[in-house]
Amino acid sequence: MADRDPMLSTSHSFYDVARHGILQVAGEDRYGRRVVTFSCCRMPPSHELNHQRLLEYLKFTLDQHVEHDYTIVYFHYGLNSRNKPSLSWLQSAYKEFDRKYKKNLKALYVVHPTSFIKVLWNLFRPLISHKFGKKVTYFSYLSELREHLQCEQLPIPPEVLRYDEKLRSLQEGRPPPPTKTPPPRPPLPTQQFGVSLQYLKEKNQGELIPPVLRLTVTYLRENGLHTEGLFRRSASAQTVRQVQRLLDQDVESSLRVTHCRQILRSLPEHNYAVLRYLMAFLHAVSQESILNKMNSSNLACVFGLNLIWPSQGTSSLSALLPLNLFTELLIEYYETIFSAHEAPGERGPGMADAGGQGSHHIRGCGGTDPPQPSPGLSGLRVP
Repeated sequence: MADRDPMLSTSHSFYDVARHGILQVAGEDRYGRRVVTFSCCRMPPSHELNHQRLLEYLKFTLDQHVEHDYTIVYFHYGLNSRNKPSLSWLQSAYKEFDRKYKKNLKALYVVHPTSFIKVLWNLFRPLISHKFGKKVTYFSYLSELREHLQCEQLPIPPEVLRYDEKLRSLQEGRPPPPTKTPPPRPPLPTQQFGVSLQYLKEKNQGELIPPVLRLTVTYLRENGLHTEGLFRRSASAQTVRQVQRLLDQDVESSLRVTHCRQILRSLPEHNYAVLRYLMAFLHAVSQESILNKMNSSNLACVFGLNLIWPSQGTSSLSALLPLNLFTELLIEYYETIFSAHEAPGERGPGMADAGGQGSHHIRGCGGTDPPQPSPGLSGLRVP
């Protein structure tokens, strides 16, 4: 049974992805090789999951095992039009996994393949080496997988077990078993939608009225009572999903924006100017996300880690999530954070280096002289 990890903490660097239980590491195959499972049925709708973050989490997990032989079990059941990544993402994901990941991968078992998998395989065949292709094995039933693995050790999702039973029932002419609703995924600490009123009360100091309801009603009282046809027209589904995501992640908090401004006041003038110029452009890109599909979250995943360098060694993976969240704030709230009355280069309070991860410096641009060091950004905690 693939129950979620009770040890998973909200402070985990990839909690936003890990909480879904898509990726699991458990058990060994008959040759003593570590087994990693990927379950498509646990992938939420695409607007609720940052696929770039999923790729980073997959690499983060595999990095702990690729020095030794390992096996991947891919449960295809549950992949559909609502949660399926784009083909361009799949292509870039394959390219991300260089020889370090492929060398010690001894077997890739695909369970319950469909015609989509076969079409996908033909599309990617020119990119896939013959040697890697020989590692892929398809299993139509879990019974075939059990001939290679000790399945009692594997965290097979209940949804996959029921689907396999359904397939075997159809094959044998028996009526399929009744369907069951999968258990809910653990919510984000700041989640506002899809959670109970009791959960919202506990997360908001006993407040009985959900914050999103109070904010919406307050805004409409002040600005919308004289609007003709109020509530008659519906917003676009994409706009609604975007607003839900922002509220769930709490990035509308004035405390976070204020803290970002405090951090940036401590930057040298040159660093501040370069950062402001770049964020202005990325903010403009995010404003056209309906067309370019690059919202502030997607842009943050691309640029977050590229904005800093560590004062010693390499960047820690534990710093990835806070850096991306920080960058997302800079892009989303550019006009507020980089307001005109902020004095570039004005020295302000620095930020304590949290978690003992070492400090990072914001990258400069151009020239031969390195930028002046700025306060550490590793382990950033935005209130």
